[in-house]
Amino acid sequence: MPDGRAVTEYRLDNGRGLCLSAINLGGIVTALQVPDRHGQSGNVVLGLRTLEDYLKPHPHLGTIVGRYANRIAGGRFSLDGVAHQLPLNNGANSLHGGHQGFGTRYWQIDAVPTQSGDGDEVAIDLRYTSADGEEGFPGEVQVTVRYALSTIENAWRIDYRAVSDRATVLNLSHHDYFNLAGAGAVRDHRLTIPASRFCPVDSGLIPLGLAPVAGTPFDFRVPTPIGARIDDSHEQVRVAGGYDHNWVLDREPAGMALAARLEHEPSGRVMEVHTTEPAVQFYSGNFLDGTLRGRDGESFKQGAGLCLETQHYPDSPNQPEFPSTVLRPGEAFSSTTLHRFGIST
Repeated sequence: MPDGRAVTEYRLDNGRGLCLSAINLGGIVTALQVPDRHGQSGNVVLGLRTLEDYLKPHPHLGTIVGRYANRIAGGRFSLDGVAHQLPLNNGANSLHGGHQGFGTRYWQIDAVPTQSGDGDEVAIDLRYTSADGEEGFPGEVQVTVRYALSTIENAWRIDYRAVSDRATVLNLSHHDYFNLAGAGAVRDHRLTIPASRFCPVDSGLIPLGLAPVAGTPFDFRVPTPIGARIDDSHEQVRVAGGYDHNWVLDREPAGMALAARLEHEPSGRVMEVHTTEPAVQFYSGNFLDGTLRGRDGESFKQGAGLCLETQHYPDSPNQPEFPSTVLRPGEAFSSTTLHRFGIST
């Protein structure tokens, strides 16, 4: 890096063709190799060519997102009667933790000793201490994020853990752009989201409460090609330039639950996303404009990848009817998301 710190890339291999590469700058996943129905491996996440490319501004490609994933209206919130102002880095709002969110930070990265016996996995731990007042957020927060590849489940698991010495708000997620074809656009991918409600948004993409998906282009309760309704005249599709909304999962309050299922019929690749979180943000890559290039020189145009960000709701600190994102001293934040890969029959 410009200040002389070394960036390390780890490569995890579960022995079944699932391989993940990640660096300690932002916890960025630079590649995720997944076999197709013919056993041919392909990278299914968008990644840049060099470290220098990742040091320049980019749309959170493969990063850990925090302290607060998604948007906070006006960059303002009050906690225990104290007002806090965050940087405005997305129009009039704060997005993904501000100008220097977790995806831009230098994390400690370490291999996790391999465990023997059933359930073998290979893993790395990423650790970062976010200072009190960083990007306007109160409290010193110590965060650990584990990436683990499971041999038995053929899955990539993300475990988030955090504690704070002061009351703060916290919403952690991951911002991978998936393309199960390995190239081209994702309009032919079939998506399922088990959610009967979503958050309609205003012109700044701040939630306006909850609304039913029934009868709208936001109903993905049965497998639906992403391109089937992305050009619909529905006001909410137009305001976001596609999909960039929060779906409220139909799930039990605790434990793991299905958040999304993504299928690409030509390659046979299938990805299921399971999570302990209450919601998922589906973003269809609307703002990719062709200026970024991947490892093979390909141009990332609109719809070159999609994000399925498991999380709490956007702007929750300002919307008391939403599930709380407050983390207090003595509490431990804990969240898990699992990406399970398979082949369609």
